Amino acid sequence: MDSGSLSGLKVSIGLDCRSEVAYDIRPAGLLAWTCPAEKFPLHAQATFQMTILTEDNLDFFRHKGYLVRTDLLSPREIGEFVSLFDADRKKAPLRWMRRGTQDGNYDALVTTPEFDAVVRHPRIMQAVEELMGGPVCFGEIGIRSMGPYDGEVKQHWHRDRPHWGAHPLRMDYIQLMLYLTDVDQTTHCFSISPESIDDPVLDDNAKQLQRSGCIHIHGAAGTVCLFNVALLHTATTRPTRNERKTVQVYYGHRGRPYLANDSLIPPSFWKYHLDPEVRSFYGNLNEITRIYMRAFGVDGLA
Repeated sequence: MDSGSLSGLKVSIGLDCRSEVAYDIRPAGLLAWTCPAEKFPLHAQATFQMTILTEDNLDFFRHKGYLVRTDLLSPREIGEFVSLFDADRKKAPLRWMRRGTQDGNYDALVTTPEFDAVVRHPRIMQAVEELMGGPVCFGEIGIRSMGPYDGEVKQHWHRDRPHWGAHPLRMDYIQLMLYLTDVDQTTHCFSISPESIDDPVLDDNAKQLQRSGCIHIHGAAGTVCLFNVALLHTATTRPTRNERKTVQVYYGHRGRPYLANDSLIPPSFWKYHLDPEVRSFYGNLNEITRIYMRAFGVDGLA
């Protein structure tokens, strides 16, 4: 596959929580005439299919456990998603809750079903499925705000899920981190400690940070970061006058256990939607959804 004519796209990220580097990411849309398993083990076997991720993207994810792209959303889409975010906060304040230094709504599909356009955005979904190796299901959504802050830098390093050894990337769930505001060294940001699929898993957070350091993810509104939720990561709270707005979505493998009980899944998606593929995507129901559906007399629960 000849990609020599493609120009690079620069993404600013911070290395070791101090300095910055520009990582070269090639544009989306490479034409995959064939995807032999021995060369592209994470790609579905298909021909004449446009792919979102390049070989470099996949190799970077294997060695780092995350990937940053700035070319998946159009300016119009970014503006629409910001409008959805702002409108939801005004019309559904009762669903917004405080967790640490963040305010968030984890029932955004209930209060603003139009967030489905973010969750199932075609280019994001294609990138997610190429990394996961097949069809995925919805796990959770959180639309979050981190407001102005005057205090010491705060971090809470954690892993959301254990590694899954049966997957070539050791990945049970993947998260979309979508910036709806510009994020740089003067604002709050998302930070992650890189991890190769060949690295031994270190349960001690300090040892992991000592081995691999941390990366501050900086980028303009519309920046997408996809990462294995088993990696050590944190929100970095910095002294700032700026608000950070994000949409964060978890995707899992169909047939695997559900992620958590933070997000309700409306029956308009998993039961009544006309498209069976949408019903399947939203069909990995968590227990909190089942409790509410039984209470409201919605049948069809397995």
